[in-house]
Amino acid sequence: MKLQKTANGNWNYPTTIWFGNGRISELSIACSTLGIRNPLLVTDPGLATLPMIAEALEANQSAGITTGLFSDIKANPNSVNIEAGVKQYNNGRHDGVIAFGGGSALDAGKAIALMAGQSHDLLDFEDVGDNWKKVNADRIAPVVAVPTTAGTGSEVGRAAVIVDEIKQRKIIIFHPKLLPGIVISDPQLTVGLPPPVTAATGMDALSHSFEAYCSPGYHPMADGIAVEGMRLIKQWLNVAYKEPENLTARGHMLVASSMGATAFQKGLGAMHALAHPLGALYDVHHGLLNAVLMPYVISYNRVAIEDKMHHLAHFLELERTSTGVDTVLAFILELRQQLGIPNDLKFIGIDATRIPAIAEMAIHDPSAAGNPRPLSKEEYAALLTNAINGVLI
Repeated sequence: MKLQKTANGNWNYPTTIWFGNGRISELSIACSTLGIRNPLLVTDPGLATLPMIAEALEANQSAGITTGLFSDIKANPNSVNIEAGVKQYNNGRHDGVIAFGGGSALDAGKAIALMAGQSHDLLDFEDVGDNWKKVNADRIAPVVAVPTTAGTGSEVGRAAVIVDEIKQRKIIIFHPKLLPGIVISDPQLTVGLPPPVTAATGMDALSHSFEAYCSPGYHPMADGIAVEGMRLIKQWLNVAYKEPENLTARGHMLVASSMGATAFQKGLGAMHALAHPLGALYDVHHGLLNAVLMPYVISYNRVAIEDKMHHLAHFLELERTSTGVDTVLAFILELRQQLGIPNDLKFIGIDATRIPAIAEMAIHDPSAAGNPRPLSKEEYAALLTNAINGVLI
C-alpha cells in the first residue's frame, strides 16, 4: 500500500485541529480565535527549560498576548499540582490555558482550566455517575492544546487523568467542555523526543486503539478509527524510533495518537485498569506500563477476541502464524523487542504483598468495564503476577 507524506491541514474532528510542520507559529492566532488575551501556558518542568517554550512565550508577547508559565507538575500530575496551577491562574487573572507538552502537561492544563472557576473540589468531579453535572460549565476556561509527544491523545479528549495522592489512585476527571477548543499538532515539536520516550508513548497510542477495538459493543466508527490508527503505528513507530528527525514518521504518529484517543470513547480495558493504579503507586510512565502489560492482557482475552484478531491481522497484513491472536501477539512481541520495551514488570520492584491491593484497585478502575472478558480480583492478581514474572500463557 503506497502512502503519501503528511501534509498540512485544518481538521474538525473531534475538535479543531491545525496539523502540520511549523504550525506552532500560529499559537497567538489560536489564542485570539478562542478569545484568549492572557493565557497561562502549562507544561512540565523538563519542557519549561527548552527553547520551544521560550519561543512560544516570546511569539505570543510579540503578538500582544501576555502569557504566564506554570510547570510545577509531576510525570503523573496530582491534585496538589492542579491546586498550585489554579492559584497561579487566578492570581495572574488569566483567561485561558495553553496545555503544552505530553500527557501530563495536557491533562494538568485541562484540569486547571476546569478548576479555575469552580467552587467544588477537584475530586468531586471524578468520572462516576453524574458527577460531571456538578461543574459550572460556564466557568471552564478555553484551552489550546499543543502535544509534544505521540501517545496519550489527550489533546482530543474530554477528560484528565489525575493522581489522588491521599488514596494513591488515579482518577478520571470528565466534562464535555474539557475538549480543547483548538489543537496545534506540529510534528516538529516531537523531533527532540528521546527514543525510549518515543517508544513508550507510541505503544501507549497503540494500547488506546487496540483496547478500543477489542472493547465489546457496537461502535463501527470507533473501530474504523482504531484499526487505521494501528496501521499507522505499525508502519511508522519503529521509523520514528530509529530516525528521530523523520518528520513524516513523526507526523503519522501524532495523527495515530489523536486517533487512539478518539477511538477509546468506545472503551478501554485491563491494560489501563492495571496501568492506572501501578502509575499512581510507583510513578512509572503510563505508556511504558501499557506496553509491558499488553501481551499478557491479550493472552488473557484470547477466547473473547479471536474473530477481531483475525480481521486485524488481515488488515495489518501480518504474516500468519496460527490463530489471529497468535499472529497479533507475535507482531506486538517483535515490535516491543525492536523498541527496547521490557518483557516484564520486574524493573518496578513491586512487592508481592501489594498485588491483591493493586488488583482491587483495578477492578474498580473505570477502564475495567471495557475489557472484552471480565476479570475478578483474583484474575487481575494472577494477570499482574504473570506480568511481573514474565509468564505469557
